[in-house]
Amino acid sequence: MDMKKMMKQAQRMQAELAKAQDEIKELEFEATAGGGMVKVVAKGDMTIQSIAIDPEAVDPEDVDMLQDMVLAAVNEALRGVSDLSAQRLNAATGGMNIPGLM
Repeated sequence: MDMKKMMKQAQRMQAELAKAQDEIKELEFEATAGGGMVKVVAKGDMTIQSIAIDPEAVDPEDVDMLQDMVLAAVNEALRGVSDLSAQRLNAATGGMNIPGLM
């Protein structure tokens, strides 16, 4: 493979990677816990966009259960968005493992 061809290929991959990173920022993943009583939406930049709690889940006598449901939903949402991000980056890099990306 000649050097020009390699450089063009690297530039294409760099452009695809930049596009993927922009798309990842807009990804959303929704997770629920407690049979849907707690719903969390995470964004691709690993921030929590929203948390919705069904009023039925609010029991002043059992705050620990509500805290556990919120924690479970947040962790699942972050795991989900991380998995989606990894899939998108993998598609952009053609499966190449590039250190420092994820």
